[in-house]
Amino acid sequence: MRLFKPNMVNWKYILGEIFLIFIGISLAIWFNNWNASNQIDENKRVAIDKIEEEIQNNLRELVAARNINIKIPEAIEAYKEMRSKTDGQVISSISEMQLFQKSFPGFLLINDSLRINDSIYSYSGDTKINLELPELSEIAWETSRNMGITNAFGYECLYGLESMYNVQRLVQNEVSKAAEALQTQEIARLLRILGFINQFDAKLEADYNSMLENISECL
Repeated sequence: MRLFKPNMVNWKYILGEIFLIFIGISLAIWFNNWNASNQIDENKRVAIDKIEEEIQNNLRELVAARNINIKIPEAIEAYKEMRSKTDGQVISSISEMQLFQKSFPGFLLINDSLRINDSIYSYSGDTKINLELPELSEIAWETSRNMGITNAFGYECLYGLESMYNVQRLVQNEVSKAAEALQTQEIARLLRILGFINQFDAKLEADYNSMLENISECL
């Protein structure tokens, strides 16, 4: 009688194969995680660069608009001092009018003048208030939020950006109110709103500068 011996299972070989498969899967997972992490870091870096550029542009817009709008209350007050309470004509000397026109160019468009005496003239014309509307963007910020990139920002950075853009929206809201008041010729309301805008502007400018100084902490 012939005896058959069953094939011996090479457990060493099988375990070795399983180990190699495990190592291969682990390496693949590690590489995918590493690649995803690098992509997140790259997206984060690009987002921070774009937000920084946006803040710089907004800061320039804010300062430029304020330098123009801050003269509106001054021009109105100076105009009231020269304007006659009886006939509404502007009474001043030539030198005073020249100084007014130099200080507030384009505010008073003179149509005619009448000499009252050797040095005083009566001027008639139209007034024009040039309200500068700053274009404050938040495209980079909203894009980064919608893509979920801001989830990778640190708490302090995210809190600072959220707060800064909230103040920016307040400024834009007040500027819209000022434009509406000017359009309806509500001068008293316009002056009151401009006072609010100056306060918000100061806060927003400080937030802009603070964020630009600390933007690297968001990386």
